[in-house]
Amino acid sequence: MSILVDRDTRLLVQGITGREGEFHARQMQEYGTQVVAGVTPGKGGQRALDGNVPVFDTCVRAVAETGANASVIYVPASGAPDAILEAVAAGIETVFCITEHIPALDMLEVMPVVERSRARLIGPNCPGATSVGKAKVGIIPAAIHRQGTVGVVSRSGTLTYEVVQALTDAGIGQSTCVGIGGDPINGSTFVDMLELFVADPETEAVVLIGEIGGDAEERAAAWAAERLKGTPMAAFIAGRTAPPGRRMGHAGAIISGGSGTAEGKAAALEAAGIRVAGSPTEIPALLQEAGVRGD
Repeated sequence: MSILVDRDTRLLVQGITGREGEFHARQMQEYGTQVVAGVTPGKGGQRALDGNVPVFDTCVRAVAETGANASVIYVPASGAPDAILEAVAAGIETVFCITEHIPALDMLEVMPVVERSRARLIGPNCPGATSVGKAKVGIIPAAIHRQGTVGVVSRSGTLTYEVVQALTDAGIGQSTCVGIGGDPINGSTFVDMLELFVADPETEAVVLIGEIGGDAEERAAAWAAERLKGTPMAAFIAGRTAPPGRRMGHAGAIISGGSGTAEGKAAALEAAGIRVAGSPTEIPALLQEAGVRGD
């Protein structure tokens, strides 16, 4: 098994005829993901990826004709909120929004609709997910992965890549690697992903990659203290040197009122029995100390 995506995923690419959409759709297809349709309004009837993938004007039509059950969005920020809503209205079960710079006010209007639906939104401003050896959705490089039993969940795209490469170099494989995005208003939380990893029999250990700002890591620590007992887990929190009151990196990475600091997050994780690395490259050693062995 895996979480979010697998060999049965039938992927719809919103924005497939754009430069980024076409490039990453091809990468996903080459990895083995079933890319079954694309959507670009006004370009219905065309075919993408060397003529192998039909393009539709709407998600509803694409789902009806191809049975797509997941979507990934490569649409500019001005149109991405409507793209999310369209995918949800079409009955898509899992929606990944790669788009960054979506205004928070726009997402405030989108999230109630998502929450009333049966859809799960990952992102926005996320790198997607890879269930190693099964399917890749988004922009995570394929070459860094090694198949195994460690689940990875992160707020940062680039730190995801760094940690996954470090795990692979240490011979420690991954089950699913997912980036939830660093925006202050997004579709899925650390806790949402940890719940999925706990239910996945192929995931035997977990890595959490957080950063300053907000309280998502503290919430994850409280949840893990109750639900992840006996499951090896390691974490890294970025932003230890960030000056208070200044936004760093993601829109969600801002410390205010003395909360959201890297030190506070690390302390909460440690109190929950989760080892916290001083740098991303230390994570493999922490997992090995907890009993996780590579191939």
